[in-house]
Amino acid sequence: MCLAVPGLVVSIDGDYAEVDFGGVKKRVCISLVPDVKTGEYVIVHTGYAIESMNPEEAKKTLALFEEMARVSGGE
Repeated sequence: MCLAVPGLVVSIDGDYAEVDFGGVKKRVCISLVPDVKTGEYVIVHTGYAIESMNPEEAKKTLALFEEMARVSGGE
């Protein structure tokens, strides 16, 4: 199963960005979304930002992930 996760771009350095996934920050390659800017959401799969994401949709998706964790006893 493949999973792509939304994250918030915190900073950009060339083809890489620091992306915040709910408090966990990772270095992500953004070469596939060259127009992305700090403060925008991206969908990340295996260390690559593969698409920009609408902020409202990103927040809804993250809220669903939190709810799934709560229901499954992950919190």
